[in-house]
Amino acid sequence: MIVMRENEMPEEGIVVDETAMSSALATPPVPADPRTAADPVLTEDLALALLKRADLPAEVIEQLARNSSALKSRKVRIALASHPHTPRHVSVPLARQFYTFDLMKVALAPGVPADVKVAVDDVLISRLQTVTVGERLTFARRASGRVAAALLLDVENIDAKIADAKAVARATRVMQTALENPRLTEALIINAVFHRAAGDALVDAVARHAKWSHRREIRAALLRSEHLSLARALEFSRDVAAPLLREILASSRLPAAIKDHLLKVV
Repeated sequence: MIVMRENEMPEEGIVVDETAMSSALATPPVPADPRTAADPVLTEDLALALLKRADLPAEVIEQLARNSSALKSRKVRIALASHPHTPRHVSVPLARQFYTFDLMKVALAPGVPADVKVAVDDVLISRLQTVTVGERLTFARRASGRVAAALLLDVENIDAKIADAKAVARATRVMQTALENPRLTEALIINAVFHRAAGDALVDAVARHAKWSHRREIRAALLRSEHLSLARALEFSRDVAAPLLREILASSRLPAAIKDHLLKVV
């Protein structure tokens, strides 16, 4: 009589499991054949397996993009738009049909060409005012730096004539969340500060931010903004050499009274 210890398996079971595992690992990839991609009965699983191939030729991608049966699958459409070899004339029109969160997935996919990411971001940015506050918060937190930079102006886009305290508070929360986006860069923040729609709310938020307010390039940009307060202008000017400060103020849109005061302090 054979007595087995707890959690012990018979040797036959181990052999069977290893064999199954080896067989799974040895499964060949789906052939990159244009006829396969054009097949009207191509299943979702096979189409996705094709699109997992990094070496997929453009000819196969073109055939798959024409396969109306395969394109009924949302997963296939996203995978097709996200493939690094998908031509722009295929991926961009396809992306315009996506839901906003699917657009974000494509824009953040690592293999997507840079120009396609920009085009997809532009589509998403054009829809920001039509989505809910909750969705804008998600995009502010997780989307690309360009989308986060667009959301920095959320509070500035509120119509002052019809805005109430709750709407301003929600938009301010979106802006503050966007400032924490890990993909946001100095250049994007500076562009937002100089945007024609930028106002006191954005400039003050950046000037008070624990991370961004200490960056020299951002401080220089804020000193050129007409919306920076006197208190913050004085604080930032203390760390700027006199010749550089004069150069910054020469092209600054700060009120003349603030510029004169800063020059006197210097």
